[in-house]
Amino acid sequence: MTDFLATLTHGRKFKAAVTDLSVEELILFQDKLNKLIDDREAQEAANLEMNAERNAQIDAIRKQMAELGLSTDDLDAVKAPKKKREPRPAKYSIEVNGETITWTGQGRMPTVFKKELDKGFELSDFLI
Repeated sequence: MTDFLATLTHGRKFKAAVTDLSVEELILFQDKLNKLIDDREAQEAANLEMNAERNAQIDAIRKQMAELGLSTDDLDAVKAPKKKREPRPAKYSIEVNGETITWTGQGRMPTVFKKELDKGFELSDFLI
């Protein structure tokens, strides 16, 4: 909790903080606080009304589902499983010490290819 909120919520701290204020200033703060409270109450009432409509619609849908013999588990069954894409085919190939190393051309370049490129070869030299 911040120091400001601690002061506002603690009676003696709040009283000590406002002792230097005049009555007129306290009345101004009271008016502002009352306006904030009224605005917050109106906002909460609007939220409750909006949630009441939403909850009524949810209840209506649940009743329809019950009439049809459906459950929320049936909704989960409708989702299609994510398809994993096929691995990309190798685009480049190099043979080092009798071992063939391939690379799709995407992602980090294998060090074997990088060393060969540093020697002066071009990537097109390793195309499959």
